[in-house]
Amino acid sequence: MNLSIEEKDRIIEMAWEDRTPFDAITFQFGLKEQEVIELMRREMKPSSFRMWRQRVQGRATKHSKKRNFDEGRFKCSRQKSISNNSISKR
Repeated sequence: MNLSIEEKDRIIEMAWEDRTPFDAITFQFGLKEQEVIELMRREMKPSSFRMWRQRVQGRATKHSKKRNFDEGRFKCSRQKSISNNSISKR
């Protein structure tokens, strides 16, 4: 699959994000988990790849079926909501 530099950058960014499952990458770019791993191995320094693999391996949030929540984003209860480019007061 021929990916642009921007697409590769976005896939790597999504792969590094803890709460972005591989299914989201598959849906958006058509790459399966193994293909993402191969892309990461090709595009990253060996030490960075090893660090990423160690971080991702066994992480439930990277696999939709292992998540303990169905959908939506995590939002801290102390996170202020933003509306119309201004932070609303509590």
